[in-house]
Amino acid sequence: MAELRIDDVSYVDGAGSKVLSNVSLHVADGELMSVVGPSGAGKTTLLRLVAGLESATSGEIRVGDELVNDVPPHKRDVAMAFQRDSTYPLLTVGRNLGFGLEVRKYPKNEIRERVGAEARVLGIGRLLRRMPRTLSLGQRQRVVVGRSLVRVPRVFLLDEPLGNLDAPRRQRLRSEIPRLIKGLGVTALYVTHDQTEAMAVGDRVAVLRDGVLQQVDRPRMLYDRPANLFVAGFIGHQPSSLIRARLRAEGTRAWAVVDDQRLLLGPVAGWLRSQVGRDVVLAARPEHLHETSAGRVTAERRLRVLVRRVARLGTDAYVTCVPAPGTCTEGGKDTELVARFPAHTGVLPGSVIEVAVETEGLHAFDPASGSTLHHGRSAHGD
Repeated sequence: MAELRIDDVSYVDGAGSKVLSNVSLHVADGELMSVVGPSGAGKTTLLRLVAGLESATSGEIRVGDELVNDVPPHKRDVAMAFQRDSTYPLLTVGRNLGFGLEVRKYPKNEIRERVGAEARVLGIGRLLRRMPRTLSLGQRQRVVVGRSLVRVPRVFLLDEPLGNLDAPRRQRLRSEIPRLIKGLGVTALYVTHDQTEAMAVGDRVAVLRDGVLQQVDRPRMLYDRPANLFVAGFIGHQPSSLIRARLRAEGTRAWAVVDDQRLLLGPVAGWLRSQVGRDVVLAARPEHLHETSAGRVTAERRLRVLVRRVARLGTDAYVTCVPAPGTCTEGGKDTELVARFPAHTGVLPGSVIEVAVETEGLHAFDPASGSTLHHGRSAHGD
């Protein structure tokens, strides 16, 4: 197929607002890259630039060896699936799925085989003779996804393709879509606002914020080694808890002072030596905050907290709490921590407890710039 290169691309809209700023991505031939970010990050705009529906203000977009900035959309050989319903209302589901192949004069038997195969995977095999108006919203969305997948363009662009599906279908297609794309060997960009979906689908994940690329990496690396404070707080089923602290030294040991509490970080060495006396933001994953009864940390690595909520999810309970009496962040709100406890925990909202902190796993960031000062040890043992 073809690699996709986006080199130093910026886009300014008609109102003069800079939607994308100097974005560079290299999607390898056959790679499926997720693009994730909050609303307004520029994710859909990026897809529209690749598809040719918008023109880049500056920078270059290449599909294979071809510079496509000035190539009209229909000549780019790029397929795009949207979240919204874009079925052809006067064609059956089967004709919808095969329409692109019909236009390209594919043999009827090949169209029939491809449509049948995609319909079975998407769970709409019994709907091929139905009209779109008779389908549910989720069924119509599967038709839209299938119409893009049934043809084999140089590049697939998928914009929130699972947004209208119920949870079981969405979960299933998170694994099916990568399998289908890999089977076809097609290069793909997959846009979503869902961090879990982005990490489940993509070989690599690109994180956008306010039109600026924050980090591109494999899912595990995004989780274990975030490039900055934003990525640490954004990525993950349960994002990192962000703790504002001041670093102090007592003798040969360094401490993080959180309001009127202290956490032992370790010897005054390495990154800690240059940061003593300064404010930092510590990022803790839920797996680094747990019950003190687990006995894995000393009293010097515990925080006294007030429990706000307890969410029991399968084998784990996620306990949302705040340091007691409370730490004030830059935004003036109490720092919320999310700790992972066993599902059978007896902790209740309103109680004051101690949470054990595995300080070796904490990341540290500059509170002003958000840049990384230190990466902690990952829960995978790295």
